[in-house]
Amino acid sequence: MTSYRQPGLVLTDRHFTVPLDHGAPSGEQLHLYGREVVSSARAGAELPWLVYLEGGPGFGARRFHGKQAWLGRAVQEFRVLLLDQRGTGLSTPANRQTLPSRGGPEAQADYLAHFRADSIVRDCEAVRRQLTGGARWTVLGQSFGGFCATHYLSTAPEGLRTVLITGGLPSLDACADDVYRAAYPRMRRKTEAHYARYPQDVERARRIAAYLVEHRTVLPGGYVLTPEAFQSLGIQLGASDGGHRLHYLLENAFIDSARGEELSDAFQEDVCAALSLAAHPLYAVLHEAIYAQGGAPTAWAAERVRSEFPRFDAEKTLSGDDPLLFTGESVHPWHFETDPALRPLRDAAELLAARCDWPALYDAERLAANEVPVAAAVYHDDMYVDTAGSLATARTIRGLRTWITDEYEHDGVRTSGGRVLDRLLALVRDEA
Repeated sequence: MTSYRQPGLVLTDRHFTVPLDHGAPSGEQLHLYGREVVSSARAGAELPWLVYLEGGPGFGARRFHGKQAWLGRAVQEFRVLLLDQRGTGLSTPANRQTLPSRGGPEAQADYLAHFRADSIVRDCEAVRRQLTGGARWTVLGQSFGGFCATHYLSTAPEGLRTVLITGGLPSLDACADDVYRAAYPRMRRKTEAHYARYPQDVERARRIAAYLVEHRTVLPGGYVLTPEAFQSLGIQLGASDGGHRLHYLLENAFIDSARGEELSDAFQEDVCAALSLAAHPLYAVLHEAIYAQGGAPTAWAAERVRSEFPRFDAEKTLSGDDPLLFTGESVHPWHFETDPALRPLRDAAELLAARCDWPALYDAERLAANEVPVAAAVYHDDMYVDTAGSLATARTIRGLRTWITDEYEHDGVRTSGGRVLDRLLALVRDEA
């Protein structure tokens, strides 16, 4: 273990070994990394543990500087573990550079099938037993981390002291098709709200999309910016400052060059940074698999369901006068053509989309008998997670207390400082 300091904190690098397949514990092993964080004033104290599960899938735990966001509130009473879920961060990576060593697409898909919430929770239990000596711990789950926390309650509640969920109460029985039928209307509402704030962006977005229809545009690093890829910048609209960032991105799109009007280098660099999944390929590869349960394949649900919402068709929109609609939390087959980091994973992704043997993720009966204190922040009209589905799940989990708010967007736990975490702790303790 290596320990070091940031202002007011002591951080320690923690390393763990877990089976790739927890059903075969003596088989192939994976490395997991976690960053322990404790207040320097309480570094030697006996403190309860809180493990943070990041959103995603495919994102390592957030790298904080000092007591940023919710971390300052957490270290007032917890020893925190920022866990890089399998395949992310400093844990054993799974990406275009490492997966070919598994073999062909079938072997890669079989390997990646072990990277959903069920395996992540079993990892947590293995880490908990090593780290706490068997004591229960608190889980803080953001977005997909909340999906993992809900699975945790379904399968291993004996390891849990309390559960805190922010923007991540999943529907217990919705298939991927259901998820996207609810998502596209939210994307439309978020786009309309953006244009209401920034009406000048209506023409800017149409102009950029029209340019992309006429000009094949390859961004730095090889990303192909199609009209559909441009629309996917709408993923920013689910964050507290995302609409502002999108606005400033659009206003800098064009430049008059020696060749005539073209997309500026600055715009192209910023768009590439916003869209590339080179650092988070599992987000694309496993995105629909996190909703898969039972015998039906996901079969590129977001792409199929999109055809039911013709207003999202860029070329049809440009043939008329309607504003261009942005999209967001959805992954499509074309992602594996436009993004060079994803192209080598296309065949494995196709196999995962066709897979029919996904196990169930949630146990409604067990959740109805829950005895673990649980609190969840549900963000009104959350762009990424269906509010109606979250509330239905909240009614299923015995004893769960909800805080429904439109004060924050999906990233409220980060942007609120310690307020969201403080509110959730008060709820589970019956102090609010």
